[in-house]
Amino acid sequence: MSELKRELHPTPKSADATVTDSLEQKESATGDTDVLSNDHPGRPREPKRRRRLTLAVLPTMLTLGNGVCGLAAIAIAMSDNPEWTNETQLLIAGTLIFGGMLFDALDGSAARMTGQESQFGAELDSLCDAITFGTAPAVIVWQYSYGMAMPQKLSWGIGVLFTLCVLIRLARFNVETDEDDSHDGFDGLPSPAAAGTLASFAIAMPELAGYASDSSYPESVQWTAQRLLDGSQFFMAGLTLVLAYLMVSRFQYKHVFQQLVQGRRAPHQIGQALFVLIGASVLHWLALPVVFCYYAFAPPLQSLLQRKP
Repeated sequence: MSELKRELHPTPKSADATVTDSLEQKESATGDTDVLSNDHPGRPREPKRRRRLTLAVLPTMLTLGNGVCGLAAIAIAMSDNPEWTNETQLLIAGTLIFGGMLFDALDGSAARMTGQESQFGAELDSLCDAITFGTAPAVIVWQYSYGMAMPQKLSWGIGVLFTLCVLIRLARFNVETDEDDSHDGFDGLPSPAAAGTLASFAIAMPELAGYASDSSYPESVQWTAQRLLDGSQFFMAGLTLVLAYLMVSRFQYKHVFQQLVQGRRAPHQIGQALFVLIGASVLHWLALPVVFCYYAFAPPLQSLLQRKP
């Protein structure tokens, strides 16, 4: 009867007990259970409840595919497989960087189309970009200069500088880009385009070596191709430095993929696309460096020419 009596006629609570109960009710509603631990040292500290994280499956898998391509490019570029030549390794590594570019272009579009954009996806995308477009191109530069005339410490420093500029570029993009951004353009050269430029040369070099060694081509073609191969190591080093600067610059670059999949195109833009297709059919893989260098250097040159009086 005593327990039933307490339930039917509860004893009046003190003012401190009433305040404590109200705080406990407030904490149970908000999910924060750590506030009362400081006021009551004897009470065991309860774990703080965290919001459950849900992932968008398709965008997340595409983003992780970007990271896998970057890791595979690094592994193959640094492989010591005796059956592969250095040119073959760099060719495969450059192709994998292009695969990472494809995944990087699709994950953001998939997230926007399905309405599954999140801060988690943006952070994961930056981490994968740092691998595929920051570290993997630096490894290609190191491996390309291995055993050649350039000092190894110099090529190592150039690769490190390129990776650091990629990290700065990604961090600046995350800070300055809002959720409502139209994604029509970029301030500074995008890191996928910079990495793609270096990867395009890695892909085109075997074909250039074929021009230099194939006796069916005229001697002038063979001589030109051989001279380009001899100077390609120093050219790649200088190109890497320029690309690193362009990434942290404020030159305006267009979002090519976004413009291709949205809206109508002007006649001159269709003509440019046809010019690229015809050039690719004639030059084959050698057209890749031409296209990427045009995208990387055209906006800065146009901006500098417009500033002149």
